[in-house]
Amino acid sequence: MIGIIGAMDVEVSTLKEMIDNMEIVVKAGMEFCSGKIEGVEVVIVRSGIGKVNAGICTQILVDKFNVSTIINTGIAGSLKADINIGDIVLSTDTLQHDMDATGFGYALGVIPQMETSTFRADERLIAIAKKCCEESVSDINVFTGRVVSGDQFISDKEKKNWLVDNFQGYCTEMEGAAIAQAAYLNNVPFLIIRAISDKADDSATMDYPEFEAQAAKHCVTLLKEMIKEI
Repeated sequence: MIGIIGAMDVEVSTLKEMIDNMEIVVKAGMEFCSGKIEGVEVVIVRSGIGKVNAGICTQILVDKFNVSTIINTGIAGSLKADINIGDIVLSTDTLQHDMDATGFGYALGVIPQMETSTFRADERLIAIAKKCCEESVSDINVFTGRVVSGDQFISDKEKKNWLVDNFQGYCTEMEGAAIAQAAYLNNVPFLIIRAISDKADDSATMDYPEFEAQAAKHCVTLLKEMIKEI
């Protein structure tokens, strides 16, 4: 079974409409909608915004639904000049940019007492996503790179530059690294997919509302094709 997580309704509502024979289970205030899309068993859920919601949601997918694959779909702010609104970023790895234990001698982003703080996406899922992008959203650019997550909406050029300098991220958002960490701890293959809704700078608060739905639509188109391949 494939578990698909989106933080907001705009990221999962269209996918839910595709489910055949849908059953709904409510856990931790989240609606887990299971059934089949294109004959493939899926469970789709809106986690809510932020890392805590995302981590709890992922663990429920593992414990309650025994998912074999986790995909996080959603929108993000670009951290690179050549990644534009509407483009898609597929995660190579993820980390938490707001994890800061430097006072204890750890580097920025390092999670104390864990063997790794960067969580690598599944290579097979990346390859499938690339192939499906070429076939279904060929009119936009697709990048593979690091996704950085934190409980902050980035809308300040200075903060954006700080993220780039310290973490070399391709895009920034608020859930992916938590989902990745939970998937890693449970040995479940995962991929974070992000469509760009803004440039994560001083224009973000203006661009985000305008391009949110457009960006989310690109993710839905891609996921519909990926489900058939996985």
